[in-house]
Amino acid sequence: MKKIYILFLIGFGFQIISAQDQNIDMKGLRNKEMKSFAAKMNAGNINPNTLNYDLQYQRMDLSLNPAVYNVAGSVTSHFKPNQAMSSIYFDLSNTLTVSSVQYHGTSLSFQQLATKEIKIDFQTPISANVLDSLTINYSGAPSTANNSFSTSSQNGTAVMATLSEPYGAQDWFPTKQSLNDKIDRFDIKITTPSQYNVASNGMLMSETSLPGNQKLTFWRTQYPTAAYLVALSITNFTKLTDTIGSPPFPFINYVYPSTAGSVSSLADIQWTKDIMITFENYFGLYPFRNEKYGHMQFMYGGGMEHQTMSSMGSWDRGLIAHELAHQWFGDKITCGAWNDIWLNEGFATFGQHLAYEQLLMTNSQFMNYLISEKDYITSVPGGSVYVADANLGSVGSIFNGRLSYSKGAYVLRMMKWILGDTPFYNAIKDYHARPELAYKYAVTADFKNSVLTSTGKDFTEFFNDWIYGQGYPTYDIRWKQTGSTLTLKAAQTQSHPSVSFFEMPLPVKVNGTGGQVAYFSLNNTTNSQYFTEVIGFPVASVQFNYEYQILENNSSVVQDATLGLEEIDLENFGLYPNPAKSEIFLKGIKKPFSYKIFSADARLVKSGVYQQSKPIIISNLSPGIYMFQIGDRNLKFVKE
Repeated sequence: MKKIYILFLIGFGFQIISAQDQNIDMKGLRNKEMKSFAAKMNAGNINPNTLNYDLQYQRMDLSLNPAVYNVAGSVTSHFKPNQAMSSIYFDLSNTLTVSSVQYHGTSLSFQQLATKEIKIDFQTPISANVLDSLTINYSGAPSTANNSFSTSSQNGTAVMATLSEPYGAQDWFPTKQSLNDKIDRFDIKITTPSQYNVASNGMLMSETSLPGNQKLTFWRTQYPTAAYLVALSITNFTKLTDTIGSPPFPFINYVYPSTAGSVSSLADIQWTKDIMITFENYFGLYPFRNEKYGHMQFMYGGGMEHQTMSSMGSWDRGLIAHELAHQWFGDKITCGAWNDIWLNEGFATFGQHLAYEQLLMTNSQFMNYLISEKDYITSVPGGSVYVADANLGSVGSIFNGRLSYSKGAYVLRMMKWILGDTPFYNAIKDYHARPELAYKYAVTADFKNSVLTSTGKDFTEFFNDWIYGQGYPTYDIRWKQTGSTLTLKAAQTQSHPSVSFFEMPLPVKVNGTGGQVAYFSLNNTTNSQYFTEVIGFPVASVQFNYEYQILENNSSVVQDATLGLEEIDLENFGLYPNPAKSEIFLKGIKKPFSYKIFSADARLVKSGVYQQSKPIIISNLSPGIYMFQIGDRNLKFVKE
């Protein structure tokens, strides 16, 4: 999305920002996004009129002058119908004037519609599954309502740039904007006055001097591209040519001359090399290595993840990281509906987490940043990460910084906690590498299913709670030490009725009186659940969510000397039948309790949560003697 940051810089080169300032930055960014998006909401996810063909190639031949607010030229489209067609539709604003449509040397009739479409009629129906092409010639002043095509100036020189997300591509060229079809290849040929340089997607194929002090610039991308990710920026750029990554590939930056003379800005741009290495390590190889990565400066004041070349209005390193992360998540694999925008923005914000944690902040600063994010997310009791269809007309629902950005990123942090670092990052790499998703579109279910395939872990319940559900939990953690046994009880309340219980492994840190430390992950699957852990030292304190691994707020941890006494009827407590063949029951247990079963050689062979009057299945255990542990009680039984 459009990233408009309010920067808080103290002196040149200051990069490690406070968590509080970063939270302010992100709120400013999202508010600006919402304003820009407001006029475009009527477009929706899919234009049904464009579903009957596959747009495989486009060639843009435009004459542009940054000093003149106008576009003139043609776009040639190669398409393959998936059914016989007597007409074809493209998305195109009716503020532009189409002069003709050329089809194999003949002119076709057309209509420019109030729905921001052009309908083109073929003289005879064209066949299905046969590659075909046509050229639309057009000109005019693009609509100014959406800020998708803009002119301005920098240091007295004109600048022109585009920013099309989500529905603005149609404001300056005819295309197909629906989130179901990427343009497989794109040629961008721009004629300008010779003093200007043109930056765009893909690889620079040529720059050719033309009569009349004109210049033709030719860019080509051969990676599938969503229409909103096609972009250009034009002014008297200084071109910085470098390499990035290992093995290296082109790193091309088109910057204002004033930026080229700024030591601090150049240092920030060079820092892109550091975060590229980090992201390639955690996310996998940069997905457009055969072309380039780089930045083109523009006047919008923020940033936008245009494919292979992010548009930048500032050089904040958090912004640089966010836009680069989008190249994997947003560009290579793009949300297939605006309902699922968190797959773009949550992932890119998680990329910022990674940049702050690995490169830009100390551990203490990063913990403070997480506190700030956690407090921001839980500042309102409700709200879903997934944008319901009924809310697609709401700017605040789609570009909700608290939900689409921050909570979306925190969902990924919680998944990392559940899976562990290595399985999580392997699953992330698998997700964008799957042939059915790579360089295509994905929705939330695709991501969930991909993670299941990679890890064997089914996140259905987790996504129901954290993506489709609303709110967050508040925990009351109680603990008591009896000899070497630490008993804990986890009770939970929910901020919103859409979720009855948040299942979650709970992070617990136990501190000893002599400086000892032990860490536990408590598999919390039911409310008011008891856990027992063996501890080899006197406990001084218990910390919950010690590195803010999970989302919660206003939770408490209390030492409770009476813990567990009221939940076990000591006189009637027991296990039956004993011996047992396939299942055992407990008596005297009043509430759910975590249990563990150990073999005769002290190996943990089974664990779970005992529910009153429900059997514990032991049919898979080998015959022998076992120790059953629940709370601070131990019972021996025989498996026949």
